[in-house]
Amino acid sequence: MMDNSAAISQSDSQLISNLAEKIVRHGMAVPAIFFLEMVKYMSFIGSQLMVFFGPVITVFIQSESYYKITHLLEERQNVEFLMLEIERIESDNKKKEPKE
Repeated sequence: MMDNSAAISQSDSQLISNLAEKIVRHGMAVPAIFFLEMVKYMSFIGSQLMVFFGPVITVFIQSESYYKITHLLEERQNVEFLMLEIERIESDNKKKEPKE
């Protein structure tokens, strides 16, 4: 893993990795990387926006993990970690694809 992953707990880094896997599985790796790259310097504002929309969004997804991710994404280093995880998983998936 990377150096800043020591700053967060193992369960938090696993939660971010799980989010990255879901993003890649849904084919949203490239848009997610672009979006995260654009907003990583405003991570705190973005996380507060996620809190604002939380009551509506948690109707569709588990609220405990949503608010945990919201808290984690307040820190720019966690946003960077999420981007690196998305890139790593996407790269691993491309390596596994059979060559035509």
